[in-house]
Amino acid sequence: MRNASPVCAESLREAGIEFESLDFVYEKSRNFDTLTRNLAAEIAKRAEGVSLCYCVEGGVTEDRTAELLRRGREICVIEGVSKAASAAARAGLCGSYTAVSAYEAGTRKTLLPLVIYDLTDRELASDVKLLLAERFGDEAPACYICGGTVRKIALYEADRQEEYGSGAALVVYDTPLLEKKRFDLEDFLAILRRLRAPDGCPWDRVQTHESIRLNGVEEMYELVDAIDSGDPEKMCEEAGDVLMQAAFHTLIEEEKGNFTMTDVLSEVCEKLITRHTHVFGKETASGAEGALSVWDRNKMTEKHQTTFSDAVNDVPLCFPALLRAQKICKRTEKGGWKFSDEESAEQRIRSAVAEVRRLHAAGRVVSPALGEALLGMAWLGRATDAECEQALADAAKRMQREYTAFEARVRADGKDVNALTEAEFLQYYKTEKGDVEPS
Repeated sequence: MRNASPVCAESLREAGIEFESLDFVYEKSRNFDTLTRNLAAEIAKRAEGVSLCYCVEGGVTEDRTAELLRRGREICVIEGVSKAASAAARAGLCGSYTAVSAYEAGTRKTLLPLVIYDLTDRELASDVKLLLAERFGDEAPACYICGGTVRKIALYEADRQEEYGSGAALVVYDTPLLEKKRFDLEDFLAILRRLRAPDGCPWDRVQTHESIRLNGVEEMYELVDAIDSGDPEKMCEEAGDVLMQAAFHTLIEEEKGNFTMTDVLSEVCEKLITRHTHVFGKETASGAEGALSVWDRNKMTEKHQTTFSDAVNDVPLCFPALLRAQKICKRTEKGGWKFSDEESAEQRIRSAVAEVRRLHAAGRVVSPALGEALLGMAWLGRATDAECEQALADAAKRMQREYTAFEARVRADGKDVNALTEAEFLQYYKTEKGDVEPS
């Protein structure tokens, strides 16, 4: 008998049935997983050569130890009324619900309505409360059941009750969508589907992939800007906007019967597993570079890229030109083009710049040579482990700041920025660049 204190143990005593308590196993177990293994081992030892009845409070299917005992053994299971079912009935819960032991609440999916049983003590109740409040909000409507107590509470009160025990349970009710304070992915999709419904939002209903394709680019840039600002609240908001764009495109395809959000999530999860074979498989990787090498190799295999040219030609055309150039440089380098040392890159730039000057002096088109010069800068970025796109973005920001300060200083002196002498211009310009002290 596990835990001899509940009412069910009293019924055995009243019936004159001898039993042995396994409370001592609780005391020597470090955690819930250890407890279930220790209980199973203790019961298996006592069952050698004899018929044994292992009794649990509630339903056998709720007991992890019983699950371990049933593996590979001929065991007769006599099911009782589960603790979860009893709590659900007492809380007035009808229909389907999720039932999870308090000991496993952190490792199991928790969907509303929800029954958490085995609230054995206040510390465990506090852990469960914090976990569920993160998902459903502190004020989520709930019901606490323990012994003769059935009390409607807010979720934050789960660890403020007078009594706890193996028969204690917490029921968290479902909440109508428009009354929720915390939402999950299913709520998110439900809102978007409502907007796309025939009687939904007229604007959302008529959108197509093409009409909103650039919105995703804009939202991603806004997320990057939030990251650069170091503002967590802004990052949270912009990450949601990026997610909304991905979900919107997914729902458009769902309406066509092509794929669903489950397909999208399944594909990305499978990708993360199959490309991280150094984590989920038998491969090993030394450091970040080793891990990236494993990722790239697995990526080529998954995309059926049998040559490096396949990877080079797979760089998206819609990338900003400098970002795309550096991506192509990176992939050609892996395919044998070893130009990513500083000397080679610098020579490429010098040669291209000389050609630009020659063509310009001859009155000819300089674009191809200018492109080679910029490509040389992309190679230099590879040689120095610098992200060219970010470097140029940062330089542009510096230029904005410097020019703003330059114009403000000129105007403060009562002068026109377009009427400065060369000497005046250089004085103001060098001042803002930090080359000289202000006069």
